[in-house]
Parts: sequence; structure tokens; C-alpha cells
Amino acid sequence: MAGEKTVETTGLLGWIDRRFPLTSMYKEHMSEYYAPKNFNFWYFFGSLALLVLVIQIVTGIFLVMNYKPDAKLAFESVEYIMREVPGGWIIRYMHSTGASMFFVVVYLHMLRGLFYGSYRKPRELVWIFGVAIFLCLMAEAFMGYLLPWGQMSYWGAQVIVNLFSAIPFIGPDLAIFIRGDYVVSDATLNRFFALHVIAVPLVLLGLVVAHLIALHEVGSNNPDGVEIKKGPKDAQGRPLDGIPFHPYYTVHDILGVAGFLIVFAAIVFFAPEMGGYFLEFNNFSPADALKTPPHIAPVWYFTPFYSMLRATTADFTWVLAGASVLGALVLFVKGKLPGIWRLVVPAVLIAVAVLLRVIDAKFWGVVAMGGTVVILFFLPWLDKSPVKSIRYRPTWHKVLYAIFIINFLILGYLGTQAPNDLFNLLSQIGTVIYLAFFLLMPVWSRMGTFKPEPDRVTFRPH
Repeated sequence: MAGEKTVETTGLLGWIDRRFPLTSMYKEHMSEYYAPKNFNFWYFFGSLALLVLVIQIVTGIFLVMNYKPDAKLAFESVEYIMREVPGGWIIRYMHSTGASMFFVVVYLHMLRGLFYGSYRKPRELVWIFGVAIFLCLMAEAFMGYLLPWGQMSYWGAQVIVNLFSAIPFIGPDLAIFIRGDYVVSDATLNRFFALHVIAVPLVLLGLVVAHLIALHEVGSNNPDGVEIKKGPKDAQGRPLDGIPFHPYYTVHDILGVAGFLIVFAAIVFFAPEMGGYFLEFNNFSPADALKTPPHIAPVWYFTPFYSMLRATTADFTWVLAGASVLGALVLFVKGKLPGIWRLVVPAVLIAVAVLLRVIDAKFWGVVAMGGTVVILFFLPWLDKSPVKSIRYRPTWHKVLYAIFIINFLILGYLGTQAPNDLFNLLSQIGTVIYLAFFLLMPVWSRMGTFKPEPDRVTFRPH
């Protein structure tokens, strides 16, 4: 018979610790997990993302108690929740506001990673899990968007699912498989409900756990991009530039949570529709398969990518094909690729240029929309800068980051507007800027005069 495990705790906690590593887990991930002592405002958003995830799960559970995943009853059940269920209106508004606020904090969380190089070695997996969470979140939001069965929900889903039919050979069958029918119908609503409520949240929670485990394995980054594990340590081997996550950062995050909840409550109580951006006015009408809205646009957090999808026209593929050929020539003539890669990479670019003109532009729009997200997975290997943090990069690097952010916001705005020639041209320019920022990063990220990184984190007590 195995001997009983020896633990430091006594009483009920000791009984638990002999059977489950509660105290050791608490120490490893909270009281003895040392985080850099120079965290700033940008480090609120990770904990806020967890808070919003909890809000979404809890409010979602209560909504599902009264929601009917039936094409004939879905819209009425949402109205029933709003009018008849005690407190139903606030639960619905918390969930719809939480969806938008989730993307707000996640976008800002990713932006902080971009600023401070949180995707660089040894945090590649932390970043990859984070981008996977972002993709999962997009899928979760899209499927949940259909559930109210409003006019914009229905036609938005119809447009997005139809995009899959543009994939050569398998596209039409794939679109039918996703919908479960030839058009968005009751079958689509039921499968989206199952995926939104059960399947995707399970994957999302698993990725969040993996993200946190990977983070705590390699340690948190900081605004200076300095590894505190490699810095000076005290007699017990604890980094001098780190402080225990609990109680210091758990208390520190209370400030961020309080500020966030004030904003969150203000939106829920005073502007839950947010002028039609959080809850579109067209969605207050039941879905009508015989009446197409004059302008179909996704929710605001998808609009930058939708704008890039819409920008990819037949004429625009000529521009992309020309850029591919030019890139192939430059790499072949002046490139420094080793060995056979000097021939392979230009050949691939030439093949892409040919395919851009052979395959329908609708397909390349789907590729552009998906590729602009997938490219984020490769960011750890695209950035060749000798420093991590934006603090120590050349000033013109900071200008590029500013242009990228402004461009992303403009693309988001353009995606909410009805298409016209001017907006289409601006979307195409914005798409080129977005792609060029990442595809040319191996070149521009190593150029310029960099400031030396400090040996220790810069910290001013406050």
C-alpha cells in the first residue's frame, strides 16, 4: 500500500492537498509565480478577457434556458426573454455587449503583444495559442450571431456561408454541408446552436488553459522585453525584477476590472445597441428569406476582414498578380535565399500570379480574408528585429505601427459602409498596407538604428 503524501498544510486543506495538489498549484501559478514588476496599463487586458469570458458563459447559460433553436420560434423566444423573463433584458444585453467587449479587450491584448514583442522566443506557443483563441472566438461569435434569427443575422450568415462555395471543386458541397441545407434554414440554426453552446466553448476553454500554462511555463513578457529569469536573483533564486502575481497583480487588476465594469454597465444600461454597432437595427425584425436588406454587413469586429474580402475584385487580382511577379524577380535577382530556395520561392510566386488570374476573384477574397488572420500565426518568425519592445526600435518603426493601426480602423469603418468606387479603392489600398506590413516584416523589421536593451527592467515606483 502506498504511503500517504506528506504536505505542509493541516486540517481540511491538508486533507485536500494529500489528494489534490491545490496548494502547490496555487503557489506555482499565483503566490510564487513571479511576474515583471513594470507591468503597465496594457497588461490589464488579459485578465479582462478572462472576466468577459466568464460573463459570456454565465449569461449564455441563462439565455439558453429560455431560447428555442427553431426557425419558427427563435426570434419570438428572444423577444420573450426581453419582455417576459424576469431580468431577461439585462441578461440579453450583458451577453450582446459582452460579445463586442470581448473583441475590444482581445484586440487590445493582441496589440500589446505586437508592441512589446510578446510573440518572440521563447513565447511562440503562447502567441500561437492566443491566435487560435482569436480564431475560435470569431467562429463562436459568427455562430452566435445567427441565433436571434433576425433579418441581418439571417442574411449575414447566408453571405458568409456562401463564400465557401467559391472554393474550387469542393466549395458547393462544403457550403451545403455547413448549412445542412441549400439555404440557411432550421437545420443551419440547430447546428450553429449546438456548436455555439457546446463544441466551440469547449475548444475555447481548452485553448485558454493551454495559453495560460504556456505563459506560466516561460514567464510573462514586459514593456522592456527583458527576460527577468536571466536577470539578478536573490538568495532564494527569485528574480529581483519580479514580484509575486498574488497579491500584487491580483490587487492591481482590480483597478482595471472596476474601470471596465463601469464602462460595461454604462453601455448595458444606456446604449446597448451602441448606435447599431453592437445590435443592428435590422436584427429587430424577424428573418425573411424573401426580403434582402439593402446593405448587408457583419458586426463591427469582423468588418476589417470583411472589407478586405470585398476589396478583392477581378481588377484587384491584376495588382496582386503584378506584385507577385515583381517580388519573384527581385528575389531571384537580388535575393539572398540559400541554395535551391532562390529558385523555389520565386517559382511559387509566379505560380500564385498565374492562379490569381485563373481562379475566380471571389475565391481570392476568401483567401485574403482568411489569410489576413492566419498570417498572425507566423509573426514570431516574420519579425527579425534584434530587440523585442517597440521602446527600443527606430522612430520610423513606430510610425509604421501607427499606420498599421489607423489602416485597420479605416478598414473596419469601410466594412460597415455600403460599397462604392471610392470605398472600394480605399479598401484595396488598406488591404495592400495590411499585407505589406506582415509580408515585408522580415525586411523592414531589421532595418534602422536600434536602442540597446537594458539589462534589467525599467521601473519607477508609483
